[in-house]
Amino acid sequence: MAVKINIYTNPAGLKHDTGPGHPESPARLEAVLSLFGQAPFDVVPLLKCREMELSPLLYAHSRNYIDSIAEMTPDEGYRYLDADVIMSPDTWEAAVTAANTLCRAVDDVMAGDCDRAFCAVRPPGHHAMPDQAMGFCFFGNVFIGARHAQEKYGIKRIAIIDFDVHHGNGTDAMTRGAEGIFFISSHQSPFYPGTGDPRDDQTGKILNIPLSAGAGSKEFRSVYEAQVFPALEEFRPELMMISAGFDAHHDDPLASLNLDEHDYLWVTEKLAALAEKYCGGRIISTLEGGYDLKALQASVAAHLQGLM
Repeated sequence: MAVKINIYTNPAGLKHDTGPGHPESPARLEAVLSLFGQAPFDVVPLLKCREMELSPLLYAHSRNYIDSIAEMTPDEGYRYLDADVIMSPDTWEAAVTAANTLCRAVDDVMAGDCDRAFCAVRPPGHHAMPDQAMGFCFFGNVFIGARHAQEKYGIKRIAIIDFDVHHGNGTDAMTRGAEGIFFISSHQSPFYPGTGDPRDDQTGKILNIPLSAGAGSKEFRSVYEAQVFPALEEFRPELMMISAGFDAHHDDPLASLNLDEHDYLWVTEKLAALAEKYCGGRIISTLEGGYDLKALQASVAAHLQGLM
């Protein structure tokens, strides 16, 4: 039986303006969305999420923090929360709809409307802490989606795999206080945000895998074969979620790993095979990093081919 995949996006993500020269720009989402006008992706449903429900955000964040982000959204111009996190008038809508998009994808996958989902959203989410925006991120999109799956559908074992070049410190921190979620991250280290040390791992809950600057396909595939896939086999997830950052690509300007789009195809196909074995094929993936537009576009295309 053919795998059915849906693509989800948040139109407000195109309006979240981070200012001239900022790497996490609307051009990233434009580059990804341009894929869906051409084969083989032109036949994949592209669904637009505009939901502004605040209740899902409470799975990951305090009400005070959520309210503070709303209040800090400027009426015009920019507001700098730090050197990386910049708000413009449409940031609030973009951040809220990005998180809601993950919940919408979970709903459709669990309803059987599709087997797999890719959420082409911005801003990204895996650096967002429970009470702090950081690393271009405001809300913990993938973690919010995972908790939504637990609370609404009773899913007991969810694996979140994060292959962004940066450690998903926000997802890591949130997972430590949650039951039934296993967070796995491969990331360049030492590197921003300075977290993700394997000495802080928790068996069956947190698995951090550092990669040295300059590491490429051989090292990446080796650690997935030796550590990630066996850990997933032991955990036997009922739902798989992916924080799909593509900034470990050798052309990315913000990091120093040397992957290419073939590595993203490989890892996605391997994860999809495990999803077929344990999750009924169910995978929900969401865009995190990736800042060279051509590399991002090629990598997302490879990832989608692996999902399909």
